[in-house]
Amino acid sequence: MDQELLSEFLFGDMKVLYFLDEDRHAGFQCVPAGMEKDIVKKCALEPLVELYFTGDQPSDGFTAGHTMRGSSTVRDFKYRKQSVQEGAGFTDVITELEDSKQRRIVHTLRYSHGTQAFAVSAKVMNASSEDVQIEMISSLNLGGLSPFDRSSTEEELILHRMRSFWSAEGRVLSQDVDDLGLEPSWACYGTRIEKFGQIGSMPVRSWFPFAAVEDRKAGVTFAFQLACPSSWQFEITRRDQGLSVTCGLGDYVFAHWRKRLAPDDSFETPPAYFTVGKGGLDEVSQRLLTIPQQEYEQRHPQESLPVVFNEFCTSWGKPTESSVEKIAYKLQGHDIDYFVIDAGWYAGETGWSDNGGDWVVGKKIFPSGMQKTVQTIRDAGMVPGIWFELEDCAPQSELYQHGTFLLKRDGMTLGGSRRFLDMQNPEAREYLRTKVIRFLKETGFRYLKIDYNDTIGVGCDGEESLGENLRKNMMASEDFFQEIRRSVPGIVMENCSSGGHRLEPSLMRLFDMASFSDAHECKEIPIIAANLHRLVLPAQLQIWAVLRKTDTLDRIVYSMTAAMLGVLCLSGDVLDLSEAQWKAVDEGIAFYRSAAPIIRSGTTKFYGTRMKKYRAPEGWQAIVRTQRGGKRTLVIVHSFAGELPETLSIPVPEYSKLKKIYSAGGIQAFVADSKLNLSHLRNFNGAAFLLENE
Repeated sequence: MDQELLSEFLFGDMKVLYFLDEDRHAGFQCVPAGMEKDIVKKCALEPLVELYFTGDQPSDGFTAGHTMRGSSTVRDFKYRKQSVQEGAGFTDVITELEDSKQRRIVHTLRYSHGTQAFAVSAKVMNASSEDVQIEMISSLNLGGLSPFDRSSTEEELILHRMRSFWSAEGRVLSQDVDDLGLEPSWACYGTRIEKFGQIGSMPVRSWFPFAAVEDRKAGVTFAFQLACPSSWQFEITRRDQGLSVTCGLGDYVFAHWRKRLAPDDSFETPPAYFTVGKGGLDEVSQRLLTIPQQEYEQRHPQESLPVVFNEFCTSWGKPTESSVEKIAYKLQGHDIDYFVIDAGWYAGETGWSDNGGDWVVGKKIFPSGMQKTVQTIRDAGMVPGIWFELEDCAPQSELYQHGTFLLKRDGMTLGGSRRFLDMQNPEAREYLRTKVIRFLKETGFRYLKIDYNDTIGVGCDGEESLGENLRKNMMASEDFFQEIRRSVPGIVMENCSSGGHRLEPSLMRLFDMASFSDAHECKEIPIIAANLHRLVLPAQLQIWAVLRKTDTLDRIVYSMTAAMLGVLCLSGDVLDLSEAQWKAVDEGIAFYRSAAPIIRSGTTKFYGTRMKKYRAPEGWQAIVRTQRGGKRTLVIVHSFAGELPETLSIPVPEYSKLKKIYSAGGIQAFVADSKLNLSHLRNFNGAAFLLENE
C-alpha cells in the first residue's frame, strides 16, 4: 500500500518521519540522522498505536489467543491532526487519531533536549455515547525494522533481551530473528510472533522490560524500554519484510488486563522509551539512559555519591541496640555516610522473617527504643537508615489476619509467605502513615530502604479486571512512596525487591538508589553489576562489598572494586577486620570518592570474556566508564578462574594518562597507544584505574 510522508523532525542525531497510507492510517519511523536516504524497505505501515476493544474483530493470520495486535479496532482509527508543542526543555509531537464512533487516540512523542532518546505514550479518549472496554493498548509500536535492508534474505537482525532471575539480573540474550522463526512466509501470511513479558508485581522477574533490534549489516540498533511497575509485555512480530516491536501493559490474553471507559473517560498508557543509533547493543543502550540521567541530575545536582553501610550481612537480620552501638563506634573515621539497620529491628519471640507488618520496635533487642540508637549513629558521624517491607505482611504479624486491609482474589485473601496490603484502601494507607511516616518523623531516620519479597501474581479483586486492579494497586504504591518523600523532607530512599526485581524506570525515578542484586558475597557480583550498566544508571545501583575477617587482601579489593561499579555499600565482619584489611578498605573508599563523578555521569564500554557460567566464571572483564566531556576515565577490571592472558590491552580514550591505581599489588599497568595494558593478573583479582585526558 502506498505511503506519503506526513512530517519529519530532527531531534539531536535522530530523524523521526511520520507517514500516512492510502486509508489515512498513521505510523512513524526513526533512523539516525542522515540515514533517511537509505530507507529502502517496503512494507505495510504499522499503526502509531495498537489497540483492541472488546467485541471487535481480531487480526487474521492465526493470531487469536496469541496476540491482540492488528484488530478491526485499530484499523478503524484514521489520522485527524498533528501538532508540535514546546515546553521547558522538551518538544512534544502530538498526533491525534479518530475512529467512526468519535473515540480518539492521542499519541505523544517527547524529546527532552540534550538527551539521545524519546519518551512515547498513548491516550485513549471515549468521546462516544457508549461505554467501551479496552483489552489491549500499546505504549509504543514501531515497525519497518530494519528499513535499510531490501528483504529478509539480505538482512542480519539480532534481537537482544535481558533475562533476570534472583541473584542473576541483566543477563544478555541475543538471538538471530531467523532462529526465532521471525522470517516472513512465502505469502506474507501467518503472523510470526515472539511475545514475552512479566505478570505480577515484580516487574523485573524473568525479564527486564527491554528489547533491542540490531541491524548488523547497517551498523544500527533500535532499543526500547518500558516504565511499568505491574504486568507488561513486548511483542516482536512479523508478517511481511518489516519487523515490528510493540510494548505496553500486559493485555487481556497475557495478563488478564482490561479497562472500561465510560463516555468522556480516558486512559493513558505508561511511557515507553526508545532510541536508535549507530553501533551495537552496548553503545545504544547507553543512549536510552540519557533520559534517566538527565532526570537524576536535576534531582541530585551535587557531584558526590555516598558510601553506605548496611548491617544485614553483619547481623543476618538480628540487629540489637548493643550491636549497632559497637558497629557505629567501629565505623567512626572511615568516611561512611549512611548506617542502615536492615530487617530484624522489629523481631519478637518468633524471630524476624515471619513477623514483618506490625512494625513495633523489638523491646528486648532495642530496650531504649529507637531514638537512642538513632542518636548513637548520628554521634558516630553517619545518617541513620532503616528497613521496611511496607506493602505486605508476614504470617506471624497481626496484620496478616486483618482481612479488610489486604488484597483478595476470588474473594479469598491473596498470598502465602506474604499477604499484600490494599494500597488503595484509605484505612490501610492511614495505617502505613502511622507505622512508617510517623515512625520516621519521631525517630529521626533519614534513610529508608523499602523491600518487597513476593509477587501478587496475575491480579486482585476490584471494580475492574484482575490485571487492571493490579495496575491500580501498584500505582497506589508509587503514590505512597511519593507521599513519604513529601512528608519527610530530605529523606533518601532505596528501592529493593529481593535485590533487583524492581529495577524498572517508573520506580527508579521515585528512588535515589536501588539494591542491584542479592548476590551479596558471590564471585559473580562484578558480572551482574556490569550487566546492569545497560539498564540502570550506575549512580543508582547500590552494590555491596561484604567484608569477611577471613578475606585475603585480593578478596577485599575484588569486593571493593566490584562495588565501585555503582554506589558503594559495605557490610560484613567490620568488627573483626585486621588493620591491614581496614587499610585496603579505606584506600578503596578514598579511590571511590575520586571516581564518584565518573560513576555519576558518564558512559560505559564493555570488554572481556563472555561469561557462560555466572556461578563459576572464567576469564576476565573490564568496564571502561568515561565522564561526560571525556576528561576522566574509570577502568575497573576483574579476573576470574581459568587461564588468563599474559597481557590485557583495554582501549581507553586518546591522550589518557594513568593517574591513580587501586589494587592489592602485583599488577603492572601502563598506558600506550590509547590502551591500558595490564599484566600479572592473578585469578579473582580486582583493580581500578583512574585516567585523565591531558
